Amino acid sequence: MKVIGIIPARMGSSRFPGKPLAKIMGIPMVGHIYHRCKMASVLNEVYLATCDEEIMRYAESIGAKAIMTSDKHERASDRVAEAMTKIEKETGKKVDIVVMIQGDEPMVMPEMVNLAVQPMVKDRTILVVNLMAPIRTREEFLDPNCIKVVVDNNNDALYFSREPIPSGKKWSGETPMFKQVCIIPFRRDFLLKFNRLESTRLEKVESIDMLRVLEHGYKVKMVLTDYETYSVDTPEDLRSVEERMKNDPLISKYPKAQK
Repeated sequence: MKVIGIIPARMGSSRFPGKPLAKIMGIPMVGHIYHRCKMASVLNEVYLATCDEEIMRYAESIGAKAIMTSDKHERASDRVAEAMTKIEKETGKKVDIVVMIQGDEPMVMPEMVNLAVQPMVKDRTILVVNLMAPIRTREEFLDPNCIKVVVDNNNDALYFSREPIPSGKKWSGETPMFKQVCIIPFRRDFLLKFNRLESTRLEKVESIDMLRVLEHGYKVKMVLTDYETYSVDTPEDLRSVEERMKNDPLISKYPKAQK
């Protein structure tokens, strides 16, 4: 199977402009994500997908493969789909699985990527997978930037929300609460189909793409990871993540000439 990772990144974040190139330990955030994903054994190759020349220049400076995409995309999945089709055209090889790795997850571990793809290798009926991780604090549980998910007994997603779910009123800390981690493998054809599906009511209300999958009657397989990871949505998040990454063991393994 041909499995590639694509990291969509753009400079125009409404909450944190220039976020992909914001530095953590002296290295742009998108560089951390690229180098860490390159260590995932399941991936044949990793690409950056962007509409910004600044990110393309940075990719070239570290020897990363990058694809220039339209600046009209509103969703990361659209950018990834365009990049995937361009990659297929350039290489002359069809992709089997494309892993969308959001450009705001600098603490991603290569094992997380391998873990996310594993169910699709074992079961060809699975169309899309999301990682999920335990919510460790009440502050995170209440944070609207943290996407919560509840699952059934088979670990298929029941619902995603930016609101606290299940009920925070009864949470003593004993009942597991989970958040979405944006490492999302798609089967190639389902990614293209997903982008053709009509946007749905709950997707718009929650501003969560995966709800479109559920509302159209498809399943999202959730896979639990115990790795502690935090996304970066604001400058405050960046400072918090940098503090957590001060003793990160993977940084020393990045190619020294490509940081």
